[in-house]
Amino acid sequence: MMELMKFDCGGAAAVLGAARAIGSTKPEGVEAHFIVAACENMINARAIVPSDILTASNGKTIEILNTDAEGRLTLADALVFADKECGCESIIELSTLTGACMISLGKKICGLWTDNDDLAKEIEDISKTTGDKAWRMPMAKEYADSLKSKIADISNLGDRYGGAITAALFLTEFVDKKKPYAHIDIAGPVWDDKSGATGFGAKLVTEWVR
Repeated sequence: MMELMKFDCGGAAAVLGAARAIGSTKPEGVEAHFIVAACENMINARAIVPSDILTASNGKTIEILNTDAEGRLTLADALVFADKECGCESIIELSTLTGACMISLGKKICGLWTDNDDLAKEIEDISKTTGDKAWRMPMAKEYADSLKSKIADISNLGDRYGGAITAALFLTEFVDKKKPYAHIDIAGPVWDDKSGATGFGAKLVTEWVR
């Protein structure tokens, strides 16, 4: 699917779309930071390989088990930046993170993972307004064991089953546990095979900030 990798920037595209909308409307009483973790995903002499150990910007070490689970590596540093450098009070993150979410919810509905009930309700209510359909998924802590590594703090891949959940659990390692944070997996609805990019998520983020 190399020729379709343009859809894999769907999360970043939604964030940039929302940034443009918020920049135009300038809602009062809110400070918003829009962060895109952009890099070239290309084979070269510095490319990561399975068994590599990376160190995230918060000092946590990550064992690479699968190089196709690469987006979460850049997201990790983006979340640390939003949390520590920007000091955001609450964080939502959109990404085309897993095929597993598409298996669960199909190509019309995004998955929502958060431990914060208030934030979950905010996003669920907004999704009904904007038409960006979202479904809250379980943050099953018992699945976190599959992310354990013998040689690093955490691995970048869990078991074969529950991949969308373990991906969400991985990302929570890079945000203050007490801070409202939501991971939104838009891998399915961000792309339509007939028409291409759908713009899914841009209105959701815009309305949340507003």
